[in-house]
Amino acid sequence: MAELVEPLFSFRPLTWSDLPLLHEWLNRPHVAEWWEGTTSLEYVQQTHGKDLESTVIWQFFACLGDVPVGYTQLYRVLGADPDWWQDETDPGARGIDQFLANEAQLGRGLGSAMVRQFLIRTFSEDPTVTKIQTDPAPHNGRAIRAYEKAGFRRVRELITPDGPATLMVVTREDIGRIELDAARR
Repeated sequence: MAELVEPLFSFRPLTWSDLPLLHEWLNRPHVAEWWEGTTSLEYVQQTHGKDLESTVIWQFFACLGDVPVGYTQLYRVLGADPDWWQDETDPGARGIDQFLANEAQLGRGLGSAMVRQFLIRTFSEDPTVTKIQTDPAPHNGRAIRAYEKAGFRRVRELITPDGPATLMVVTREDIGRIELDAARR
């Protein structure tokens, strides 16, 4: 039996010229359901364009080869938004949000591979990062399973400005286990 090899992702920073493609992706039904719903190009240019200049939020396209297949944003949790994570005191805490752009690629392990590789990249490139968190909707079972496969553990249910969420966390101490799991794939 042939061993499955996990696809290798690269992550490139988003640019202004990427915003029309991001807009298209955000309006795909499988993305809009869990993100902001249907959005206009102007809205994407205003919100994600503003974030391109941010020192708190970093946006990336996840690519297989040279082809963008997903979106990932990383943000500093402490002070990122006054309405979010008000109890956070750890300056090394980061948050992530992401999605795969193509519905046909869901349910194949690609999302968890993308997230796992982004976690490993983030911890290895920035020694100040202590933990990474995400907050899928409690009824988004596909995302929760993908995050668990990538190495996240569930912490608790909470209410965010966007509604109920499942807080999930990976710490720097977890990364060795995650790298070992990735090497076995």
